[in-house]
Amino acid sequence: MSDAPPPQPFAYLQAPNAALYGQVLAVFAQARERFIVHLRPEDVAAELRQGSDDAAAVPVEAVGAALEKLVEWSNLRADADTGRVTSVEDFHRARYLYQLTRHGQAALRAIAVYEQALGQRGQLQSVALADIAEQLGSLLVLAQAEDPDPAKTHLLLLQIAERFGSLADNAQAFMASLRRTIDFQDGDEEAFIAYKDRLVEYIERFIADLAGRGAQIADLLTRLNAADVQRLLVTAARREAGDAVPDSDEPEAEQARAEATQAALIAWENRWRGLADWFLSRSTRQPSQAKLLRGAAVSAITGLVNTVAALNERRGGRSDRSADFRALARFFAQAPDDAAAHRLWRAAFALTPARHLTVDAATEAAWQDADLAATTPWAEAPPLEISPRLRETGSYERRGMPTRVADRTAARQVLAEQVELEAAQTAAARARLATDGPVLLSELAGPDGLDPHAFRLFLAVLGDALSARVPGESESSALTGDGTMEVRLKLVDPDTVVEIPTADGVLSGPEHIIEIIDLVSTGSAA
Repeated sequence: MSDAPPPQPFAYLQAPNAALYGQVLAVFAQARERFIVHLRPEDVAAELRQGSDDAAAVPVEAVGAALEKLVEWSNLRADADTGRVTSVEDFHRARYLYQLTRHGQAALRAIAVYEQALGQRGQLQSVALADIAEQLGSLLVLAQAEDPDPAKTHLLLLQIAERFGSLADNAQAFMASLRRTIDFQDGDEEAFIAYKDRLVEYIERFIADLAGRGAQIADLLTRLNAADVQRLLVTAARREAGDAVPDSDEPEAEQARAEATQAALIAWENRWRGLADWFLSRSTRQPSQAKLLRGAAVSAITGLVNTVAALNERRGGRSDRSADFRALARFFAQAPDDAAAHRLWRAAFALTPARHLTVDAATEAAWQDADLAATTPWAEAPPLEISPRLRETGSYERRGMPTRVADRTAARQVLAEQVELEAAQTAAARARLATDGPVLLSELAGPDGLDPHAFRLFLAVLGDALSARVPGESESSALTGDGTMEVRLKLVDPDTVVEIPTADGVLSGPEHIIEIIDLVSTGSAA
């Protein structure tokens, strides 16, 4: 048995000279990227001096000591350097070539991944939704073929898994970072106020993309499940098992290949189930992750608006009684002695008679005629005449016209007209989309197409219905978030593509039977 100590490639992170050790290992990592394997101490010192403003910042002796410690921790390996021996003295002098070990390379990769994960700020990726939809369309073509190509199938599934994993991870990181932003855990108020408008616009754009692309992806996933996507997963699993286990006719190899295929198939089935759960709802009690993400994004917008309102109130100087008492408690705690605390008590709680003085024009004229310096003591200054009415009743009426109250009738009328116009546009869009019964999706728009307001409402209800569809079924129904409309959807033919003209373009998709019920009008009629 070997008495060598176990490798400790992460030990340098807690050493006193951790910064120097990290710089030395970074030099070896950069050299490896340039396909340079061995480095001498003077080479490492030269690289460190190039990255430093001080030419003598890192002496060769310090680099040599750092290299020896890294060899001790198994980050580096030292080999005898006999390439520069020109004399007997050089032969007996210790000279080494250093290179990264497997432990050192693994530690550098682990630390790089760790730092990248900490510095990553999640993003809601609309482009990833488009890529996933396009790749699922290509996979559907392979699924409908009698003998799909194993290489194309495996590569497409790998691309979908990678893109979907990036989308899910970034969405989770974005929502977490958004919550930290709202709570001011990693930002200040000025930065938040500066970019909150762009943030709200960014979230709204992603919600619109998720409603459109999410419905398309949900339809493709349903069609893939109907086309027996399981055989594609089996094909990909067999191809991965072939890479893991070499070809052989021996029984042990066959058993190992079967076990590798089963393990790969379980992994692919788990990935596919995660993708399906992201865009397809299993039931009304188990909505899809995309639907939950849309709800979280909408809630985030509400949280942003509430946070901005709280910031505006804070900036406006509004304060409550509890904050006043906390500030007063700090004043009492900072009082130097009891006498100062008693004076503070009298000033805060008005234990002495209060006089609300009103300076009139005559008093101001008397002060101007006296021409007193700012350092004049109160005892030597002329007295201030107080109205007997003020001393007796505590009130003093000024002469003249009272301050006029601002008339906000016009502003209220503008706001009322705007609210009425928006309500009318929404009601008109509901009336335009409402059907008397089940109709074909291609007949919903009519010859004139859909206006922008009706089209946006149609995308919302269509996305809700498609997200509520259970895998393996062709019918679904859902209520809109505000409870004003109900939509019922039934797939007619997945291969028949229809086009719906709108003012923003043409929406294409498989033919469905759709029924949209305006619950507001129905409730009013009842």
